Amino acid sequence: MFADSVDSDIAPSGTLLGLLQRGRGDGTLHALAAPRAEALAALGQCLRHDPRRDWRLEHRSLYYARLHRDLDAGLDDLEDHLFDPADLVDTGEERTGLALSVLGHLASYGDRGALLLLRRYAARGANWRWALDELAVRDDDAGLRSLGPAVLARFPRTPEGDAELAAAVRDAFEPRPWRLWAEDPGRPGQAERIGRAGEAGSFDRWQRQLRPAGPRPGWSVRAVLEWAQDGSPEPPGSPDAGGRTPQQREAAAVRCLAAVAGPEDRPELLAAARGGPGIARAVALRHLAERGDADVLDLIEAAAAHSPASCAVPTDPADGPDPADGPGETVARAALAAFSRMRTTAAVDRARRWARREDGLGAAAAAMLAVRGGRQDGPLVLTGLRRAVRAQGPDSGALGPLLDGAARLTVHCAAPVVRYVYRETASSHLRGRAARALAVTDPSFAAGCAVECLWDCEESTRELAARHAATGDARVVERLRRLAADPAEEEGVQSAVRGRLGPGEPAR
Repeated sequence: MFADSVDSDIAPSGTLLGLLQRGRGDGTLHALAAPRAEALAALGQCLRHDPRRDWRLEHRSLYYARLHRDLDAGLDDLEDHLFDPADLVDTGEERTGLALSVLGHLASYGDRGALLLLRRYAARGANWRWALDELAVRDDDAGLRSLGPAVLARFPRTPEGDAELAAAVRDAFEPRPWRLWAEDPGRPGQAERIGRAGEAGSFDRWQRQLRPAGPRPGWSVRAVLEWAQDGSPEPPGSPDAGGRTPQQREAAAVRCLAAVAGPEDRPELLAAARGGPGIARAVALRHLAERGDADVLDLIEAAAAHSPASCAVPTDPADGPDPADGPGETVARAALAAFSRMRTTAAVDRARRWARREDGLGAAAAAMLAVRGGRQDGPLVLTGLRRAVRAQGPDSGALGPLLDGAARLTVHCAAPVVRYVYRETASSHLRGRAARALAVTDPSFAAGCAVECLWDCEESTRELAARHAATGDARVVERLRRLAADPAEEEGVQSAVRGRLGPGEPAR
């Protein structure tokens, strides 16, 4: 995540800036109807300060590129942002990544100026790797070859520079530019240097594979638990001696237990899950939960006792423990995560008992019923959804499975709270899940939210809208035609559009 760069300062949802920051379809529609200066100012604010909570889940670049083109915004503001003096000191990807992605889309629409600006930034800018990746899928061979000397000049001919070059070649997301530079007949010295760097990167990868860290075959259950616990006093998120965060070490230890633990080890695992230290207790709980042990639900209830509602299951397995967690909250969070992974009938039955609780265990139980419960569990899921919105607001990651559950169980009474999440959340990913729930629970969706969703920043939300939006609105037919003709649009959206537009009819 761009955790350091994202301001929690998102404008209200009823403002033009707030709509654009959220990537809502109404943002584009309002921007095109607003005074051009106001629209350009709001768009520029979004491009200079990436509003996304998580760039891995949320998309904005195509959305902003389309609006940029429709407003004929020009490239001056983007150029000023990319080549601001701050680029010399703030070298993180998050400052310029969104702007570079927007330039990439503009180049794919045939904007020659955007292509040239990307080349200039790849040669001179701090975030040159991102710019090079954009060019790798859009520029021609001659344009890419011309960048070779400037990029290689970034790596001095010293042992340190050669090592950095080897790492850059090895880790390149798009290998095409490096391959072109290595095959450039006009620059034999460049080709030789890149060839050596490629060999060094391959050798480094091979060496790392020969020296794996962590448990070895033959370890006992006790040894695995001790290895898991080793280093846990370190601050959450910091690497331990083996190069793993506590969260990563927990997952690795669980995999090791699956290989070494037998029936005779159950008493030791139960004892660790009942009162072991920190990470070791989490590992034992998770191992027993994955095997559906008869006693694990009681152990989970004890570990998660009195956990606050905010002590929710991590929404991303890569996220480490909360730095604010004490030992009790760390164990409680691990217990909730272990419970969420269970697939047994006993776990679902226990979730029906726990879902009325006001703590983290109640929240985890409601989420389980949303995913694995039956139609009779709809009221409990709705209660959990309302509680999560009331306690944590419309941006909580805990809302995702509850929104999906409202759709899966067709909880029609959930439509008002789902509409609230749709309007207010700053997460376009979460808004897409809310839209899918509204498509099932809200009879007015086709003529209401679905129309706006045709301009949404998320591909999956546009695809949903293309399948549901009522064509009685003239804007819908015109938008479907534009999406069908847009070369940058995703195949899933265009396939849905083709299902609505017949070959001889404007719409059906």
